[in-house]
Amino acid sequence: MNQNKSGWINGFIGVVIFSASLPATRVAVSGFDPVFLTVARAAIAGLLAAILLMFFRQKKPDRGDILSLIIVAFGVVVGFPLLTAMALQHITSAHSIIFIGLLPLSTALFGVFRAGESPQPTFWLFSVAGSGLVAGFALSQDISASWAGDILMFAAIVVCGLGYAEGAKLSRSLGGWQVICWALVLSLPIMAAFTFLRMPPTFSDVSLPSWFALGYVSSFSMLIGFVFWYRGLAQGGIAAVSQLQLLQPLMGLVLAATLLGEKVSWPMIAVSLAVVACVVGAKKFAH
Repeated sequence: MNQNKSGWINGFIGVVIFSASLPATRVAVSGFDPVFLTVARAAIAGLLAAILLMFFRQKKPDRGDILSLIIVAFGVVVGFPLLTAMALQHITSAHSIIFIGLLPLSTALFGVFRAGESPQPTFWLFSVAGSGLVAGFALSQDISASWAGDILMFAAIVVCGLGYAEGAKLSRSLGGWQVICWALVLSLPIMAAFTFLRMPPTFSDVSLPSWFALGYVSSFSMLIGFVFWYRGLAQGGIAAVSQLQLLQPLMGLVLAATLLGEKVSWPMIAVSLAVVACVVGAKKFAH
């Protein structure tokens, strides 16, 4: 299997894992304070990452890699989880998907600025078209809005795109799973301290679904998904593979329908097929 094909397969697996993140976060914030949820999920993932690094006896990153790891940690360990958890207190998971549709564009743009990639002009047409389809469909499904929630989600998309691109660039030299593990470990002392500071006096009113949701966002959304995602971006190209994220909102809508009782409609299927066409087109003109 060539590296480009492997990159798309790894990227797709990462997107499947990430697609449940927003619905799971929505369930988790019903039982946990969003700040506590953010630091707790990062602390749990950081402990798992530390165990992996020690078990496989990974060498410490070079001094020149520290700034990039800080950017990754700021974008995907702290920034995106905190901002989305805060946003989901004001908006529904379906409304948040409007903004997730912009994440491929954000990642591709940072891939140009931070990793020096240069997709063909036609690539941007497919990328914008795909983002527009996803955002437009999600907007048609949910008209509720909140300025606070919208601003928080937009900020989340910006910092997440930066974290994705920076991590993918660093993965080429450090390795995909090593990047997210070191970023989590780098954040661990602060996240662990804030976990204890923000810990509620009792967990007796936290439902079982909220605990399961915390487990998912800690292990899969914060760690396992990134193992595949960063490897995919590094192998297949940041701008190209990032377009797989166009499928994430639609997968998320299906999961939201399953978990939160929203209906899956025929227009969703039609938009899904159109988005797949945009992903294929973007892949063709990404290099």
